[in-house]
Amino acid sequence: MEIMYYNMIDKKKLISQDYINHHLKYLQLDLRSFKLISSSVNSSNFWIFNIDSYFFSFFLGILFILFFKFVINNSFNNKFPNKLQIIIEIIVKFIQTNINSIYIGKKELIAPLSLTILSWIFLMNFMDLLPVDLLPLFFKLFFKINYLRAVPTSDINVTLAISLVVFSLIIYSKIKYQGFIFFIKQLFLHPFNNPLFILINLLLEITTLLSIPMSLSLRLLGNIYSGELIFILISGFVPWWIQWILSVPWAIFHILIIFLQSFIFMILTIVYLSMSLKKN
Repeated sequence: MEIMYYNMIDKKKLISQDYINHHLKYLQLDLRSFKLISSSVNSSNFWIFNIDSYFFSFFLGILFILFFKFVINNSFNNKFPNKLQIIIEIIVKFIQTNINSIYIGKKELIAPLSLTILSWIFLMNFMDLLPVDLLPLFFKLFFKINYLRAVPTSDINVTLAISLVVFSLIIYSKIKYQGFIFFIKQLFLHPFNNPLFILINLLLEITTLLSIPMSLSLRLLGNIYSGELIFILISGFVPWWIQWILSVPWAIFHILIIFLQSFIFMILTIVYLSMSLKKN
């Protein structure tokens, strides 16, 4: 009887472990053979493409563009702003206020980039609030897809890609507005303006530059991945009829996290870009 009891516990743990591993598996494509990877373990090979992460990120990006385009097109036909237009105006005003508090100057680059980052990352983070089994079950029933992860910002490839785009804009702005010669001088003669410290300066400046994309991507990844994992753990270990006791409070708290991470990413982007847009 005791042996049967422990076997039941081990079986339950195994089922829960398989459930968690299943929900942490990406829909992956091998670019060398263009075949889906059926293994239950994520592959980290360079030629492996996470289809679900980029599908949802592009889908949400297009949704963001179409939504704002719809609001703009319909705003000209109304004598009075509707509720949807008021919401958009509040978002734009919120972004403008934050930009003005950090950067004084032309905002042709910073303003639209900040709006895009805040809205796009928020939408990707918001996917974490959907029921854990909803989209995987939908794609399994209608498209015969066994593995799916619907939160793009829980994938290091997505967060790092966004961070590298911001990092590229920072380097481009530094060279354009401060000059290439000044940029090189900063690498070799800052913070110690002495030829003897050239190697030390170079090491410090490269470390400072590389810390920008790493901090942006890992901060966003860590918060969203941990939130996703908690939802999966609740769904995997807690009976379905009592899950709401844990999942609802965590979802309410997680709403703050998904907005806060979008906001922090936007603010850091404004700060980094404003520093690089200052002319020498």
